[in-house]
Amino acid sequence: MVRASPALLLREGGNICKALSDFLVCPLSKQPLRRCQDSQSLISDTIGVSFPIIDGIPCLVPKDGKLLEDQDISRVENGAHSSVVHSER
Repeated sequence: MVRASPALLLREGGNICKALSDFLVCPLSKQPLRRCQDSQSLISDTIGVSFPIIDGIPCLVPKDGKLLEDQDISRVENGAHSSVVHSER
């Protein structure tokens, strides 16, 4: 088993590095994820699920995902969401 250094996963400021974010998608919908600074998680807006980031490592196992509540989803729809981690091509 190969272990990655947290330094490879993070860049200055605690953000997931650009190279890694190009590959990260929701494990269920296969759609781009966005980072939420408030909850330190990656969010799939397509299905309304939040995946935690623990010690700088995204936990993208489907069982680790949590359904967003209606108020969280409405905040996203009103434009109060964080930046997109994976840009659409």
